[in-house]
Amino acid sequence: MSFISAHVLDASGGRPAVGVAIALKAADGEELGDGVTDADGRVSDLGPDGLTPGDYRVVFGTGRYFADQGQQAFHPEVEVRFTVVAGEQHYHIPLLLSPYAYTTYRGS
Repeated sequence: MSFISAHVLDASGGRPAVGVAIALKAADGEELGDGVTDADGRVSDLGPDGLTPGDYRVVFGTGRYFADQGQQAFHPEVEVRFTVVAGEQHYHIPLLLSPYAYTTYRGS
């Protein structure tokens, strides 16, 4: 299992969000990994096997996802910033999405 994983659920359709591009970036913007959500709305291998403590961000391509669904969306992308703490084994970042709102939390 990768150190970082993500999951996107499309709340407007009540289903996994398939085909969402996701990028893992360092605080300075360097891209460390990327992926596209699968049939279950997941990317289980997003980046390296470990990260040094510090600030990172995961960027979800939400505008493109909704455009591909034939829908307009308010957010062209969603950026989730988070801090990696020494000693942690895994970070899972879920995103609950609709065309005009989103929510996220630290998953397990």
